[in-house]
Amino acid sequence: MTEPSKVIHVRNVGHEISENDLLQLFQPFGVITKLVMLRAKNQALIQMQDVPSAVNALQFYANVQPSIRGRNVYVQFSSHQELTTMEQSQGRGDEPNRILLVTVHHMLYPMTVDVLYQVFSPHGSVEKIVTFQKSAGFQALIQYQSRQSAVAARSTLQGRNIYDGCCQLDIQFSNLDELQVNYNNDRSRDFTNPNLPTEQKGRPSQPGYGDAGNMYAAQGSGARAVGFPQMANAAAIAAAFGGGLPPGITGTNDRCTVLVSNLNPDRIDEDKLFNLFSIYGNIVRIKLLRNKPDHALIQMGDGFQAELAVHFLKGAMLFEKRLEVNFSKHPNITQGADTHEYINSNLNRFNRNAAKNYRYCCSPTKMIHLSTLPQDITEEEIVSLVEEHGTIVNSKVFEMNGKKQALVQFGNEEQATEALVCKHASTLFGSVIRISFSQLQNI
Repeated sequence: MTEPSKVIHVRNVGHEISENDLLQLFQPFGVITKLVMLRAKNQALIQMQDVPSAVNALQFYANVQPSIRGRNVYVQFSSHQELTTMEQSQGRGDEPNRILLVTVHHMLYPMTVDVLYQVFSPHGSVEKIVTFQKSAGFQALIQYQSRQSAVAARSTLQGRNIYDGCCQLDIQFSNLDELQVNYNNDRSRDFTNPNLPTEQKGRPSQPGYGDAGNMYAAQGSGARAVGFPQMANAAAIAAAFGGGLPPGITGTNDRCTVLVSNLNPDRIDEDKLFNLFSIYGNIVRIKLLRNKPDHALIQMGDGFQAELAVHFLKGAMLFEKRLEVNFSKHPNITQGADTHEYINSNLNRFNRNAAKNYRYCCSPTKMIHLSTLPQDITEEEIVSLVEEHGTIVNSKVFEMNGKKQALVQFGNEEQATEALVCKHASTLFGSVIRISFSQLQNI
């Protein structure tokens, strides 16, 4: 085995693969300082900013086969510990550049492309923004039309807070020449090309919400057993988890169905299970076992999502019962009169903004985050919606990107879990409320 190096050797790099393709494969794991295309050998060398970034990348791609434009590429540590000037094709050091690398520290509020654009556009014409998550925290690459604008933005904004007392900016010059943007959404944006799609082709948005009584009942056409691609967007998952999977998550599980036991049969139903398990992945179908009323089978979109659910929900408290969550021996749930179908429900959270939703995966916490709220909602109305589920320690309604959101802190995790399970996807003044766990410690 070659000893770890911050230089990664990539093989089977066909002529159809560009430098930007390789940058996209490795940018989620950290800053790329140099890249060399060895076209004659169908190979490439990529130098990360440090060894841990390269180790994270290779550990991730040991579990997930990296593929570019339909071609599998193979990665290993290079025998080079450093690329020399003769070997490198890019890398600027501290030389001013029109692309800025921005790290946001002490991030108490979510960062989106729109927020960053509001902060950086006063200093010049912003062309592109790409955001990602790594171990250092939330990061973004911001491309200006001119180098002068980037220099002005860095000198003005370095060390400043976006919000009072939080979201501090740490700004460096990037080594990249051009950002590659494939989608215009809240994670990336090409302001010079407004016609880019919002998400990956083949994953269309689902039909609108049904009426409250039929909200979950969008049936698939026929008996299609359509799953979601196993770790289809490896880079998005890597970005969400800071370049490495959470401790205890292997990323190699291929069993999609989960068995949940020790449920409270008097208070549980399929929709409540959907509300809880959909935090960790898309739900295909759910079956309550009639001969074992405290057991249920849940088929997730893929094995990775099932592994997240097992990892984060094992031992969680719900309705005064401690849940037991394990992989089922059944590879999938057969459709039938006693199964509830969710594969076409637009309440599945991972059809869009997958990286953001992976980023928010965690065990149940005392704090819930409510979104898609009516614009004129008050804190009192939020409290009255969820107060039946436990002791509310604190609450806050705020606005982000022009949309009302709220945080509610309960006395313990079980109360917050019950509120999420019972009130997610409920209708309030015509709006369908979305609820997830927040990892903030306090409001």
